[in-house]
Amino acid sequence: MSYPPSDAVDGDVPASADQALGLQEFLSERGHELVTTTDTGEGLDRELGDAEVLITTPFWPVYLEEDRVSKASNLKLVITAGVGSDHTDPETARQHGITVAEVTGSNVVSVAEHNVLQILALVRNFVPAHANARMTGEHADRGWDVAGVSAPSHDLEGKTVGIVGLGAIGARTALRLKGFDVRTLYYANHRRSPAEEETLGVRYARLDTLVRESDVICLALPLMEGSQALFGPERLQAMKPGSWLVNTARGAIVDRDALVEAIESGHLAGYAGDTWYPQPAPADHPWRSLPEGSEAMTIHCSGMTREAQDRIAEGVREMLEAHVDGRPLPDDFVMVSPDS
Repeated sequence: MSYPPSDAVDGDVPASADQALGLQEFLSERGHELVTTTDTGEGLDRELGDAEVLITTPFWPVYLEEDRVSKASNLKLVITAGVGSDHTDPETARQHGITVAEVTGSNVVSVAEHNVLQILALVRNFVPAHANARMTGEHADRGWDVAGVSAPSHDLEGKTVGIVGLGAIGARTALRLKGFDVRTLYYANHRRSPAEEETLGVRYARLDTLVRESDVICLALPLMEGSQALFGPERLQAMKPGSWLVNTARGAIVDRDALVEAIESGHLAGYAGDTWYPQPAPADHPWRSLPEGSEAMTIHCSGMTREAQDRIAEGVREMLEAHVDGRPLPDDFVMVSPDS
């Protein structure tokens, strides 16, 4: 099990290396050994040599490619403790007889709420306002710049919000935005029915139209063939001048350097990303040093509320019980099957 370290005071955080989703006793009672590690390098490779099951997370992922998988001869099951298994190459998993599964739906509410949070943080210029409130000491006299903080702050009401991807997370994001009296456009591979569009308060648009007309764009689609660097130089430049981009989906959907250029040139007003590539983001990742006031970045924590962690723990345990008992995993959890 690969998990991030935690400095949390509360020792009862399920998704920490110490707690390991509460699986230690459950597995030991059944005669299985659970090894937890925060090392995603050589230390992990040593453990994978004997492992039958790998549990990893989307926010501290183990990148499973051919070279690593070929050395894990006993590996039969990879479980993503959360949603999003793009760190495992599907074809490589199939060729090596490995099932890849995740806890479908576990983070839907949490990420949808985070989308709205980051939209508001950008549009209302919250991060600089908060930083202003915390200025002390010799900088205290600069800490009440109401005019400066308010200049780029806007109401969300009346704006056009474009949602790219209208699955479970995108749909719940749209529902939560209805109360802000925004015009919501969406683009997805599969158009919703008129009744669903009415319920969600959305209108379908082609991607180029959505990009051109939206004041805020929220990415809510998986990383897959066709979405890698979907927002590259041309598409970022096609966005409305002074607009904002929110990405809680996957960092690689946005071209890293093209985003920096769009922000530094002033074409985009701001970026709020919860996802990076790779993860954890290295210290020199350019998104860590975007101009002050132009970002509202977080550390891929959008889908890790305490409620989401409980749902993840329950789903992982359900899959492990099925695997240990020799039963099929729930179909809705399986992303890659060797038989498919």
